[in-house]
Amino acid sequence: MAVTTPFQTLFAVPMTCDGCAQDITKALQKLPGITKVEANVKDQLVSVEGTAAPSAIVQAIQATGRDAILRGSGASNSAAVSILETYYHRSDVEVTPAGTPGESWVNPRLVRGLVRMVQVSAEETVVDLTVRGVPPGTYRATIREYGNLTDGASSAGPVWSAPGKEGGRPRGFLGTVEVGPNGYGSAFLNRPFQVWEVIGHALAVSRQDESDGAPLRNDEDTVVGVIARSAGVWDNDKTVCSCTGKTLWEERKDEVSKGML
Repeated sequence: MAVTTPFQTLFAVPMTCDGCAQDITKALQKLPGITKVEANVKDQLVSVEGTAAPSAIVQAIQATGRDAILRGSGASNSAAVSILETYYHRSDVEVTPAGTPGESWVNPRLVRGLVRMVQVSAEETVVDLTVRGVPPGTYRATIREYGNLTDGASSAGPVWSAPGKEGGRPRGFLGTVEVGPNGYGSAFLNRPFQVWEVIGHALAVSRQDESDGAPLRNDEDTVVGVIARSAGVWDNDKTVCSCTGKTLWEERKDEVSKGML
């Protein structure tokens, strides 16, 4: 189903003048589903309302030559995030970063994807999923019964099957994601659950069939992460990490260099 319920997202964006704000506003207004954009040069923040995927908004801002960090989505206690990792280690090849010209899709960092969730109504949550550095093909995105990643995807259990309005299939089935030859894929969809229901569960993206009832295996086609709460639009005002003393942009640079989306 297409996402039709608008929601708010807030991004930190480096801007030096009103011209920067105007460039970003014009770029975002070209995205389908955007209804409102407010760029604040003083606070280095861009607020966006509409039905566009947060990942698409980040890409549009980056296309103007500026970076963007999502600071919050939706109202308090209505957003979640899952960092997807692979628990499979290839030992037969020398891996190279995803996106390197002329090289394979293999990414040496365990992080292979990111999932953002925003509850936009009492019965609807939007899911913005992006993966990178995995083999091309059709993948199934699922919420698992447990959040136990002691043994990676293998210990996360079957697909989440709590009672709900799903027409007979497990509620944890989110949909499919098509990954291209460059190892990149994304999906933006909505599902009938509330964010609090899935906090602590694992989320997996895999090409495995699972029709035989066997648990997921930790192969190179499978990435998984635990779903955790994330900040609402005005819940996160941190600009310096209390642990490292680095600014959010220094942290961002470190993570990007390691392969984080």
